[in-house]
Amino acid sequence: MDSAEYERKIASRFAAFDQDGNGFIDREDFSGAAARLLAEFSTTPRSDKGQALYNGAEAFWQGMAGIADVDGDQRVSRQEFITGAVKRLRDNPQRFAEIARPFLRAVITVADEDGDGVTRSAAERVLKVLGVDASLAEEVVRGLDSDGDGRITEEEILSAFAGYYVTPEHP
Repeated sequence: MDSAEYERKIASRFAAFDQDGNGFIDREDFSGAAARLLAEFSTTPRSDKGQALYNGAEAFWQGMAGIADVDGDQRVSRQEFITGAVKRLRDNPQRFAEIARPFLRAVITVADEDGDGVTRSAAERVLKVLGVDASLAEEVVRGLDSDGDGRITEEEILSAFAGYYVTPEHP
């Protein structure tokens, strides 16, 4: 994949973060995603799980802003996102996973309703809440369950997340 194709791929990922569609990724996109996830899983914001999710969302936002908010205006434009992902993360996608880890770990805790790991159906619900089309969510979850046990682990999620957003091998 050449550089131009790679940049187009990363640009297409921008919309997943721009939850409110205002053309920027900002703190509200992350806190809004957290609020929708809590509602989906009937978890109160003031509970330990709810607070962990909001804290994880804030940490994720801070990490992304640190990588991509070049002009310091507390929002990430499409071009800043492309530049941040391409120049700072392409050779080290695990860095992106580490930025996302507190949020993803909190999402896993909220979605793990029985304490045995995130089921495929719960993972699909998470993806749908975050704006992924239902048919694609099903396909993604099937791919995430790499060992076929019907549960999605934190490492499976982190690896897929980093790959999807910053490596050219993932569609």
